[in-house]
Amino acid sequence: MFEERTRKPLIVPIFIPFQGCPHRCVYCEQEKITDQPAQAPDRAFVEHTLERAIRSPKYDPGRGREIAFYGGTFTRLPLEKMRELLRMVSPYIRKGWFQSVRVSTRPDGVDEERLEVLKTHGVSTVELGTQSMNDRVLALTRRNHTAEDTVKAVRLLRKFGFQTGIQLMPGLPGDSEITFMETVEEVVKLQPDLVRLYPTVVIRGTELARWFEEGHYQPLQLEEGVRVCMKSCKRLEGAGIPVTRMGLMGSPSLKGQIVAGPWHEAFGHLVRSEILFEKIEPHLPRNGQTPKIRLRVSPQEVSLLRGHKNAVIKRVESMTGAGVVEVFPDPSVPKGSPRVEWA
Repeated sequence: MFEERTRKPLIVPIFIPFQGCPHRCVYCEQEKITDQPAQAPDRAFVEHTLERAIRSPKYDPGRGREIAFYGGTFTRLPLEKMRELLRMVSPYIRKGWFQSVRVSTRPDGVDEERLEVLKTHGVSTVELGTQSMNDRVLALTRRNHTAEDTVKAVRLLRKFGFQTGIQLMPGLPGDSEITFMETVEEVVKLQPDLVRLYPTVVIRGTELARWFEEGHYQPLQLEEGVRVCMKSCKRLEGAGIPVTRMGLMGSPSLKGQIVAGPWHEAFGHLVRSEILFEKIEPHLPRNGQTPKIRLRVSPQEVSLLRGHKNAVIKRVESMTGAGVVEVFPDPSVPKGSPRVEWA
C-alpha cells in the first residue's frame, strides 16, 4: 500500500497501530483501519515493507522518497523503542534508497528530548493528530489534549526545523460545519506545511459506534462530508497550505466494519471534482441554449472533471440539456481553471 501524490514524495507507510497512545479515543479502531495488529513491527516486517517498495514500479529514484511511521503516537513510545524503529530504517536512508522519515504523533506528545532523537535519525516531517481546534469537541472525543497544545507543538517543531503536518477530522461529536470552519481558520493562522482531512466515520466496535446506535451521535452524510471538506480545502489551499489527503485509505479489514459516516473509496476524488465543477458552473449554458458543449481542462485533471463514474459529466448534461462531446486535455489550461466551450 503506497501513497503517491503529484509533485510529492513516494511515501511508504509503516503502521504502528495504537502504539504509544495513552488511551483510546472514542472513534479509534486503528487495527481495522491499518489492517495490522496493535503492536510495533519487528525488523523483518520493516525490511520486507521497504524492500517491496524499492521493487515496486512506483519507486523512482528521480522523485522524493520517504518512510513514514503512521497509526500510533510515535513520540509517546519509550525512547529506546523510538530509537530502535528509527535504526531499522536508517540503513535505507544512508544508502540513498529513501531520503527522509516522517512520523505522526499527538500535539501533547512532543518535547525537546524526543525531537532531538527524531532530528538525529533522519526525521524531516512530523504530523500532528490535531483533529480539532475546539476544546469542547476535543473533550467530547476524549482526546485529552487542547487546541493550545497544538499551537505549542507547532511552535516547537518549527524551532527544531521540522516540516509540520496537521490532521483534522470534520464531523466529530459536538462539531458542526460552522465550528469546523473555525478550526480551519485557526489552522490557517498556524501555517503548517500540509493538512490532511479525515471525515469522521463510525467503525464497528468503537465507543462512537455505541453512541451512534444509542442515538447520541449523528455522523455526517456523504454529501455533507464532501461539502465541508471542499470548503476546508479551498480555504487552506487558498492560504498556501496544501491538502495532501482527504478520506481514509481503504484496507481489507475495513470491509463491512464502517457502520455510518461519509465513507467513500474515492472520497478525495469526489471533493476535487466538486471544486472543479464549481469553477465551470457559472459558465455553463442555460438549458436549451446549445446542443453540445466541450470542456477543456489541464491534462492532470481530466478524470477529476469527469467525476467519479462520470458523475460531473452527467450533472452538466442534466443541467444544460446539452451533450458533453469531449473533455479535452489541454496543456495550455492551468490546473484548477477548466473552460467551457459551445460545440
